[in-house]
Amino acid sequence: MSESDGMDDVLDGGLRQSLMIASRIAETLARRRLESQRQIEHQDVQAAHEARARLAAERSTARAALAPVDKDQWWDNARPHDIATAHAVAEGWKDHDPAALTASEKIRQEVLTRYGIDTRDVGTDAAYLASGIETIAAEQARRAAVAEHRKAMALIAAAQAEELRTKARTLASEMERHQVPVEYLSNPALSAALHSAQDATTPAAIEAADTAVKERLYLIGKDGINGPTIEQLREETTANFNGAGDRHFKDATFVDAAKEWHEAKLLAEGGFKGSQEQPLEQRYERTEAELFARIEAMGRELETRVTGDDNSKRLQDQGRKAETSSGAEYGSADHHQAFAASLFGTASEERIKGRLAAARSEGTHPSAALVTGKAPAKPQKTSRGAAMGAPKSRSGPSR
Repeated sequence: MSESDGMDDVLDGGLRQSLMIASRIAETLARRRLESQRQIEHQDVQAAHEARARLAAERSTARAALAPVDKDQWWDNARPHDIATAHAVAEGWKDHDPAALTASEKIRQEVLTRYGIDTRDVGTDAAYLASGIETIAAEQARRAAVAEHRKAMALIAAAQAEELRTKARTLASEMERHQVPVEYLSNPALSAALHSAQDATTPAAIEAADTAVKERLYLIGKDGINGPTIEQLREETTANFNGAGDRHFKDATFVDAAKEWHEAKLLAEGGFKGSQEQPLEQRYERTEAELFARIEAMGRELETRVTGDDNSKRLQDQGRKAETSSGAEYGSADHHQAFAASLFGTASEERIKGRLAAARSEGTHPSAALVTGKAPAKPQKTSRGAAMGAPKSRSGPSR
């Protein structure tokens, strides 16, 4: 055996061993690759399964969200946001779910019918659709409120008409005697005057009631059935009374006083004399004095709030003195003595004597014309007629 043959055997053995090792390595790599492929396939199956599960859950949720759109009650109560959300869900699923496609068509029909909006022009923009529905719904609500208000006003008008017909049947004789239209009975003062005329039995009561009816008819002819407005009273009062302003007409009692003075002024200008129990001149002076008193009272209240100077004690003392003066018979010696006591401390002794002299000579109460620190104003009676429209001051109408 040669030496080369031994080397060949060694080489052949090493090669076979290397090939066997390589074969084992290849088998190991193949098994690992196969295992990895199997894992990947398993992961793909798991992911696909999870994706299908999520899709099924989302589909169920979408169906649940779209289920109410088939009910009219839902549409009657749905808010714009609810409708827009349902539309977005239906648009997102209509290519994958038959129920969503049906819901999409239902939503389109309802929105077009109720709000005049075609959802095909909106697409999937839920915010835009909600805004459009909200705007149109607000306008529809406004129109419905207007219609409801008109309906309510019609019912009120019908009830008032029936009430007027009932009053007309009751007051038929007096209405015919005074030529009163039926619609005038909605004026409470005229209605009360007609009732008084109907119930009057004595000549004096009949005369007073007839005078009241005539006065009311005249005032309705001037101011209308509902009387003057606050704007009219404000314009007239501020033009005739110094110190009257807008703030006074926020007080209901002042407005009532201004209305009474306005009516007395109109009646005087119309030539009315009033009744024996209440002459118109006396009524006019009373309403004028009440307006003056209210203007001054509100002025003092405002001054007290602004300056913080509380003169309430002094005013109360003067009020008690005035009550003592008015308690005595007007024009008597006791009255003059009480009047002098009420003026004590408000002016000089000489001026008080002057006021007492004026009171004795004219027979009118001078305290309204006394102003501390100024010369005594000459008391004047308020005349009737055109002079009643002249600007007023505390001492009487200006000439």
